[in-house]
Amino acid sequence: MSFWEYANPTRFMRLSGAALPWVAGLAALSLAAGLIWGFFLTPDDFRQGSTVKIIFIHVPAAMMAINIYVMMFAASLVWLIRRHHVSALAARAAAPVGAMMTVIALLTGALWGQPMWGSPWEWDPRLTSFFVLFLFYLGYIALWAAIEDPDKAADLTSVLAMVGSVFAVLSRYAVNFWSQGLHQGASLSMDRQENVSNVFWYPLLLCIAGFFLTFLALLLLRTRTEIRARRIRALHQRMAAG
Repeated sequence: MSFWEYANPTRFMRLSGAALPWVAGLAALSLAAGLIWGFFLTPDDFRQGSTVKIIFIHVPAAMMAINIYVMMFAASLVWLIRRHHVSALAARAAAPVGAMMTVIALLTGALWGQPMWGSPWEWDPRLTSFFVLFLFYLGYIALWAAIEDPDKAADLTSVLAMVGSVFAVLSRYAVNFWSQGLHQGASLSMDRQENVSNVFWYPLLLCIAGFFLTFLALLLLRTRTEIRARRIRALHQRMAAG
């Protein structure tokens, strides 16, 4: 069976309908377990105190904000090359979730930055590129809303998604490009020595899984809604033409 068969709206609706309750249930369990473990069952940090526990929301939200835009880039590329409507609608469905993740990351970063830097915001390379990424999310959502022709809107927003992906990459690797940045290094790394302490690392992984599964559940739900809305528009057009 070809992977591309799942780009068929009917097949996608059937598969996503079966998967959605399981994904949503796992998301709720892992997110609740990770946050309870992280906030109530871990000690305060010897330097940052209880402030360090913002990591259990900030890091997963920031990771998802970046990776959702990467997913939008991939889905937009599929649309431009293969013209599969499900991919364009999935990218559209993901954008508001990604924008919300970006807002969460920016707000929790400000709460974390106040005691660490003495200011909730600095024009640090990573923070600046992350803020620009948020503007691209808003621009992407606005462009979809501004164009009535759905195929033309998908074309233009796909190009915008590709341009904005540059800032998704910068948001991830800015501290490696510019050493003068205030933002700390990655909390999770392929190098085990650079990771946070195990007492924070395990609940953090669980929170990341919870955020990812929450996004996946919302993506399936919103894409299904977009497909239904497209079908309703098509029916209205046929009735008007008839």
